Amino acid sequence: MSLAFVFPGQGSQAVGMGQALAEAFPIARHTLQEVDDALDQHLSRLMFEGPDEDLRLTANAQPALMAVSLAALRVLEQEGGKPLAERAAFVAGHSLGEYSALAAAGALELADTAVLLRRRGEAMQEAVPVGQGAMAALLGLDLDAAEELAAAAAEGQICAAANDNAPGQVVLSGHSEAIERAIALAPERSAKRAIPLPVSAPFHCSLMAPAADVMADALAAVTIKMPSVPLVANVTAGRLSDPDDIRLKLVEQVTGMVRWRESVAFMAAEGVDTTVELGAGKVLAGLSKRIDRSLSAHSAGAPEDIEKLLQQL
Repeated sequence: MSLAFVFPGQGSQAVGMGQALAEAFPIARHTLQEVDDALDQHLSRLMFEGPDEDLRLTANAQPALMAVSLAALRVLEQEGGKPLAERAAFVAGHSLGEYSALAAAGALELADTAVLLRRRGEAMQEAVPVGQGAMAALLGLDLDAAEELAAAAAEGQICAAANDNAPGQVVLSGHSEAIERAIALAPERSAKRAIPLPVSAPFHCSLMAPAADVMADALAAVTIKMPSVPLVANVTAGRLSDPDDIRLKLVEQVTGMVRWRESVAFMAAEGVDTTVELGAGKVLAGLSKRIDRSLSAHSAGAPEDIEKLLQQL
């Protein structure tokens, strides 16, 4: 069995996430407390109790999702008696999940990761005034067809592929009017569906350039070590271990496309046969199966998930 640990991105958050882990395992409680202390905020209380509209705010959702992922990892390592480096061939994360992956592999300290994600969330929100940007998921089109549709809808504005998630699932990002035009064009371009996404900013497109500048400064101020296993980077869909390269790619990732389909395909081509999604939700496990049906895909974000996973590993 060759494993890759993968870490979810925004949209997987839900009120109550991490609570069962924290109640069952002191190490999970300590992990969430470490994030609370780093941010000087009762983020764990917001995660457990809501309200949902506050948890969904980008500046809260990003560090919260990372906190649950790292809590799940530490429980898995403790209960399974093996560190991540002895189990995994690669780590990867979807958008903000890339930071979780780097923290999991020891490249970033947990407290630094929490502060970086808080800053990233704030910077992404501030980059574009509310209402001026939007995102939409296109179902039934591959990347080339989605990019052609985006180009046709742009009409001088920004409209670009933001996430290549799986075969037939591409997310567009850009100016609100351009995204509306893309949704209107989608049926005649043979898309099965075009779904506006409930997001507060147009992530992973050139409109995020101000946020990339903020993150370049923030990342310059933290120590990045070589990860214990290679990262498969969002913007290259290839392996990455050099700390300076990681820093550069994290900045590029703010405006760049998340090449998730290619990332999973790369890991499978490198011999990975099993992906383990750590943290909230099961989005990435579902995408893994769509990308390569030969992959075994697991999700672990609650005590019973980790117990089941350890029996299978």
